[in-house]
Formats: sequence, C-alpha cells, structure tokens
Amino acid sequence: MVTVARDEPMLEIRGLRVDLQTRKGPLRVLDDISLEVGRSEVLGVVGESGAGKSMTGAAVNGLLPAAVAIAGGEIRVNGRRVDNLPADDLRKMRGREVGTIFQDPMTSLNPLFRVGDQLVETMRAHLPMSRDAAWRRGVELLTEVGIAEPEQRMRHYPHQFSGGMRQRVVIALALCANPSLIIADEPTTALDVSVQSQILRLLKRLSAEHGTAIMLITHDMGVIAEMADRVAVLYAGRIAEVGPVGEVLQRPGHPYTEGLMGSIPKMGSGVPRLTQISGSMPRLGEVVPDSCPFVNRCNVSLAVCSKARPPDFEFGASTVACWRHEAAQCRAASNE
Repeated sequence: MVTVARDEPMLEIRGLRVDLQTRKGPLRVLDDISLEVGRSEVLGVVGESGAGKSMTGAAVNGLLPAAVAIAGGEIRVNGRRVDNLPADDLRKMRGREVGTIFQDPMTSLNPLFRVGDQLVETMRAHLPMSRDAAWRRGVELLTEVGIAEPEQRMRHYPHQFSGGMRQRVVIALALCANPSLIIADEPTTALDVSVQSQILRLLKRLSAEHGTAIMLITHDMGVIAEMADRVAVLYAGRIAEVGPVGEVLQRPGHPYTEGLMGSIPKMGSGVPRLTQISGSMPRLGEVVPDSCPFVNRCNVSLAVCSKARPPDFEFGASTVACWRHEAAQCRAASNE
C-alpha cells in the first residue's frame, strides 16, 4: 500500500479492489490500489490502455459499469467514505464534491440544450441558487475558462463551439458547483496540440486558484510532465510506481516505467532506436496473484518475480513495486 503523508487529502483511496462479474466467476480489474490527492495538487495516473486508469476514476465517481463492482477497500472524499453510498447520495456527490472532465466533450454536453441552460441546471441541482444567480455565475465561469463574449455564448448550443471551446465548457461544468476534486479522464485526447496546451494550462491555473485537487488520467507522458505534481504508474490493475513527477520521469524505478520513458523520442539524444517493451499487457484473469504482473515482459526479472508479489519499496521519494529494489538494498547492506 502506498501512503503519502499529507494534511487533509481531498481524495484517499485505500486498498481498492474492483471485480468484473462473469459467468465463470469474478475477474480482478483493480488490485489493491492506494492513492492520495491533496489540495491544489495534480496527480497524474498513467499507463497503457487496459491498465485500470479510467476504472479507478469511475470507482471514485460511482460510475462503474453494471457488471463491475467494488470488492474491497475504501474511497474517501474530504474524509467521508463514498464507496458505499446509496445511489441518491452518489448522485448528489457527483458534481458537488467531485467534478468530471471526459475526453470527448460532445458526450458530456446535451446537443439539444443551450450551454447556459446546462450550466444553470447543474448549479441549481447542487447549490441553493436562483436561476438568475446561476446564469450570472455561468457567465463568470465561461469568462474564467477563456470563452469570449460569454453572455452571448451562454445562449449557444454545443455544435456552435469548436472542439477546444466545447472542452472549456465541460471544464466550466465540472467547476460550477465548486467541487473539491476533479477527475480529468484523457481531457485533451480529441484536441490538436496547440489547444491541448491551452487546456492543460487552464486546468493547472484553476487548480491553483480554487484549491481543487485534480486526478489526471492519461496515457501521455508529455501531459504528465507538463501538468502533474506527482504521478502514479498503473500496470494490469496494480500500481507499479508512485512519486514526484520529476523524480519518476528522470529516474524511474520500475522496469515498466523505464520502458515507457524509453519509448518517448528525445530531441538531440543521439539514440538510434527507441526502447520497445516486448509482448502485451496480460488480459483479465491471466495475472497470477502471487507474482509480478510485468514478469513476462521484463528483461531484468529475478527468480522471485514469478513466485511472489512485490511489496512497495522506497526508492528516493518514490515507492516502487519491484523486487529489484530489495536485491539492491540487500547488496548495499552487505557492503556496509
């Protein structure tokens, strides 16, 4: 379990286990996920498709698919446990305490209603506001997220906005009830590079100004480098490594993280070939519980890797689930 000392974290996940129910029995989707996100902090959650990133966010939001359920652990938002809330309380929590930004803004906006009406409806569902007050607040939010002529834009429909502008509207929707936590699930995937940078800077600024914690889910290490304060690397439903973003990116401690970093082109590096991680991520049910899930793709594995699940070892300011660090600590101790 990863534990990071922090005063009053906005989000605490402890030992989260999530199962997919099948006709042959449950399949483990997330296995002992433990994370924290503090006030004004951006935690990047990174990994390949299928690593469990979006499923972690869905578990926090109470938006797991019908056949998927939490099998163990706890999720706390502002100190209150939310993983066992009734459906009505979950609906109240979403938007009020936890805002969500999805990767495709058109799936978050109703094409049949004006943007202003959607902002007003969301605010009035969670806050004691009159329609006029909510409309004025909507204008302020559109101004804050960088949309020109906000009063006029409040009366426009989603199709009248560009992709980048729609994503700004989605950010305004996520902020309109003043949540303490925002889950941003691939928020810039559908945008071009220049708009991506604008959206990321906007999120970073709003987080600092509002004190909002952000859980940023992405597969893009460049986005992590630009946005995150800390990063959690997920692999096959488990946490491989957690630590400060600068340390993890510059000195990764897990072979999987090393492979991810080695696959990124670097200007002027003189490296003739990028690093390639052989094989593919195991499917659900293929991971042996008492082993490292990365063992079959790892080129530096030890004998113990296929026989026992690695605990979390300290590696600088990071924690890494890799048996190599126990071996390194034993060698260091024997040399003293």
